[in-house]
Amino acid sequence: MSMINYASREINCKIVYYGPGLGGKTTNLEHVYGKVKPETRGKLISLATETERTLFFDFLPVDLGTIRGFKTRFHLYTVPGQVYYNASRKLILKNVDGIVFVGDSQRERLEANQESMQNLYDNMAEYGYDITKMPFVVQYNKRDLPNIATVEEMQAALNPGWEVTEPGKQRVVPDPYHAGQNLVDQQPDGQWIERAPHFEAIAIRGDGVFETLKAVSKLVLKALA
Repeated sequence: MSMINYASREINCKIVYYGPGLGGKTTNLEHVYGKVKPETRGKLISLATETERTLFFDFLPVDLGTIRGFKTRFHLYTVPGQVYYNASRKLILKNVDGIVFVGDSQRERLEANQESMQNLYDNMAEYGYDITKMPFVVQYNKRDLPNIATVEEMQAALNPGWEVTEPGKQRVVPDPYHAGQNLVDQQPDGQWIERAPHFEAIAIRGDGVFETLKAVSKLVLKALA
């Protein structure tokens, strides 16, 4: 979880980009790194495997204000997508403050998406983390390609929602990013369901990249406040 550096008056928060191999996690981070002011960012570190890279860097947003007099520094990480790097995935998730799941919108990748999402839930559970109570955002990438699943199909496969059992939270919460939709809603059977915020993206062009990052950053700051 977040670490406080009293010397620099900074709160350090860790955001991990999770998802199947070659789904766009690295592309997201490379785009963010390229747009962040050089004087506010650290070095981009790349750990290469045979088929994929794990990236991480930190940056200090200048427009998010302070929390109790502390600035917030975000550390962004990707995980390797291949399942045989699961030990690395698990290690990178340690002390995470927020998660972005990057799904590949191509229909032939739906099963790989679901496997990766289940792997995320499993690894979080091993640490005792409850992903339903953590800043969590889902991104549907590669929306420019042919043969992509609809957003509704992606939602049903990856973000169907979890049951809201606390009576105080059983109320409609509008989705601030999609007019007419709700993040918390009551189903026809009376059950209350909450979903993670979701975004469409074409990360290779930068579309939806900062919208996704801003959403998870806001949730992290809200959790800290």
